[in-house]
Amino acid sequence: MGQKKLVRFAELETFKNVLQFPENTPGTWHSFFGNQHPITLELACGKGEYAVGLAQLYPERNLIGVDLKGNRIWVGAKKAIQQKLDNVAFLRTQIDKIAEYFAPGEVDEIWITFPDPQLRFSKAKKRLTHPKFLRLYQQFLAPGGCIHLKTDSPDLYRFTKTVIGLYGCPLLDDTDNVYAAEKVSDELNIKTHYESLDIAGSNRIHYLRFGLPADLGNKEKDGILKEILLNDERPD
Repeated sequence: MGQKKLVRFAELETFKNVLQFPENTPGTWHSFFGNQHPITLELACGKGEYAVGLAQLYPERNLIGVDLKGNRIWVGAKKAIQQKLDNVAFLRTQIDKIAEYFAPGEVDEIWITFPDPQLRFSKAKKRLTHPKFLRLYQQFLAPGGCIHLKTDSPDLYRFTKTVIGLYGCPLLDDTDNVYAAEKVSDELNIKTHYESLDIAGSNRIHYLRFGLPADLGNKEKDGILKEILLNDERPD
């Protein structure tokens, strides 16, 4: 590990807005923030640009960026401290353990911005909008809560729309080309480091906002989804 990372990891230990693999957190987040404002998660937040950006836009919300990489979290946490944003925090953990950290109904919104699309069929269950993950989110997302997906991957966009339709998720917003719209909302104008690397502006950015049904189905629907993915994988 390089010296720069060592310094950052040491500094993370002193940041009050960073919790690293904490215990006994379900039901405690409003106490942590010291208010009853709604909670929004940014999953696989990387450097936390969206968590910080949303915290700036919405001081009446509490934002939590979640990622496993401490070196990346340091960037967002440091920026939040420098900007004196007390409504944003960072949770260092694996996304597949996310349900262990929140009580039922404790989270109002989830943002998933430019995740790894995991394009290979063998990695489909690692997609953050796969039913495997939606069932985790369902354990703590409040009734009427929603999930936002912003991605430059047409494959992940189409896959998520397939999941939404197959599992009966309420589709609340569907934008095939975010920046082609006549007016782009402030929250969709936030750019991550990854998105900003597209200097030529060649990528089309897709956006979906959807809810979760009371029941995400059974193994029968999972089998149908698997068959759809297999058919997509097969050559014409």
